[in-house]
Amino acid sequence: MPRITAARVIVTCPGRNLVTLKIETDEGVYGLGDATLNGRELAVVSYLQDHVVPCLIGRDAHRIEDIWQYLYKGAYWRRGPVTMSAIAAVDVALWDIKGKVANLPVYQLLGGAARDKCMVYGHANGRDIEETLDDARRHAEEGFKAIRLQSGVPGLAATYGVAKNGQRYEPADAALPSESLWSTSKYLRSVPDLFAAGRETLGWDVHLLHDIHHRLTPIEAGRLGKDLEPYRPFWLEDPTPAENQATFRLIRQHTTAPIAVGETFNSIWDAKQLIEEQLIDYIRATVVHAGGITHLRRIAALADLYQVRTGCHGATDV
Repeated sequence: MPRITAARVIVTCPGRNLVTLKIETDEGVYGLGDATLNGRELAVVSYLQDHVVPCLIGRDAHRIEDIWQYLYKGAYWRRGPVTMSAIAAVDVALWDIKGKVANLPVYQLLGGAARDKCMVYGHANGRDIEETLDDARRHAEEGFKAIRLQSGVPGLAATYGVAKNGQRYEPADAALPSESLWSTSKYLRSVPDLFAAGRETLGWDVHLLHDIHHRLTPIEAGRLGKDLEPYRPFWLEDPTPAENQATFRLIRQHTTAPIAVGETFNSIWDAKQLIEEQLIDYIRATVVHAGGITHLRRIAALADLYQVRTGCHGATDV
């Protein structure tokens, strides 16, 4: 059995702070786990270095479930994005070690492949609808079968979710959270025009997605979903803050537009009611922030019982 002899936290990309945990064993096998938490990366670094790494030394690297439960329950303070991102890094690194020892890719240890391909979507965004559609055409030409449409809102100087100066969109765009003025009424008027133009330009063989970024109240989200129904959105992401899961009932009462949520979730408890009441269609929890492979499998298994699909997010905007 490989014993953990060392664990090191590696921070790269100064200013952006991409965080990796490297766990080493006495058999010379090491594993890597991502611990990047957008905008709060260094908090996870401290949590790992000060509170988690000392707990790992000497433990059997194969006892993944035991170590997961120890880190989750032993800390007394459970859940939260910092804790669960740290646990996720350990969990993925341990699965990496197990796969290397077994000389098998981790997906084989989890039961093998269920499909040969996985659909992904590209981000098309621009300062206005025309610029967004130009970007969408490029994604379609590259072969993307699903494209997320985000456009600047007329009358607003800046819109969260729209990249600046031709750069790729990055959710953690500054050391401190960016602030900007917002107008829900202008936004609600602009998105149906964006989708109408998107369908006219791209046709009906491309899936169109949109991220609301928690901006709306439930009734506003229901109204937007109903306005977009003629354009058959693949999903509307994060329509309203999800701390109160029951509020999604109101959205469901007013629209059949599929709903995706969960990139900011860090445990199964954040999604339990949403899944059990089938208030969402896609769960977006990520392996990096939701406790690693071990815990994300639990979320996916619960979702499967209620025909809620997975559309997992990544550490940054993957």
